[in-house]
Amino acid sequence: MNTNRRNFLKGLASVAAAATPGLAGAAGDHELPDDAVGMLYDTTRCIGCKACVVACKEANGMPADTRQDDLYDMPMSLNDRTRNIIKLYKGDDQESFMKQQCLHCVDPGCVSACMIGSLQKREHGIVSWDASRCIGCRYCQLACPYEIPKFEWDDTRPQIIKCELCSHRIKDGGEPACCEVCPREAVIYGRRDELLAEAKRRLREHPGRYVDEVYGEHEAGGTQVLYLSHVPFEKLGLPRLGDQAVGKMSREIQHGIYKGFIAPVAVYGVLGAVMIRNRRQEEQKDQDPS
Repeated sequence: MNTNRRNFLKGLASVAAAATPGLAGAAGDHELPDDAVGMLYDTTRCIGCKACVVACKEANGMPADTRQDDLYDMPMSLNDRTRNIIKLYKGDDQESFMKQQCLHCVDPGCVSACMIGSLQKREHGIVSWDASRCIGCRYCQLACPYEIPKFEWDDTRPQIIKCELCSHRIKDGGEPACCEVCPREAVIYGRRDELLAEAKRRLREHPGRYVDEVYGEHEAGGTQVLYLSHVPFEKLGLPRLGDQAVGKMSREIQHGIYKGFIAPVAVYGVLGAVMIRNRRQEEQKDQDPS
């Protein structure tokens, strides 16, 4: 059996499982692995220097975004060239910097929505993207309540761009580049349980400094990137989502649609065939010396 056919069958099997209520429901709700890692961002410590933005681009080989200005790297928000960004909230009587990147949900909506399994929670609970499985449907963009995944519209071989916690650095014993360079330790890296304990310690010892809550402890089922803030979280672009995981909600909707019906394996088979066609075209381009 050749590689293309083997990959096709693997892809078809995975989407058939995802589409079948009995199989899809077997996994149940996601839980944090014992070695889950994450980040804690404290708005009261951030000075908006954007060293984290520069370090993120260097560590992940991301090009400068000069589309706003020909001379400067000036991304206004997360995009296909920017995985991490610092924004400024300025109200009538309050202002705050805000670090935006993937929150690495405990039970992510993007993972639940990805029919081929391109987006998954892998080592340390990090939500990462597998190019070999992606068909470019962009359902992950619609499913994410934080509007994090971005699509490379201008590339002939587009990717989904999002923070992956510098997993390649963590694998080698390092830490996310943004955490390593922050001069004020406004963002720190560690085990998720230890970060949560540290956040609660700061709340306990400085009750008047912060909003009395750790964002990400429970929101949307919990996240591995946690926030402390002196400004209401919703003003920083962090939505109020309740405790129910977005991934769980997505699965319940899918199960309701397919309950009592045969899963549309043929449809997913066509999508798998598209994967094979695209992969063959990419391989031919790579082998073409011109």
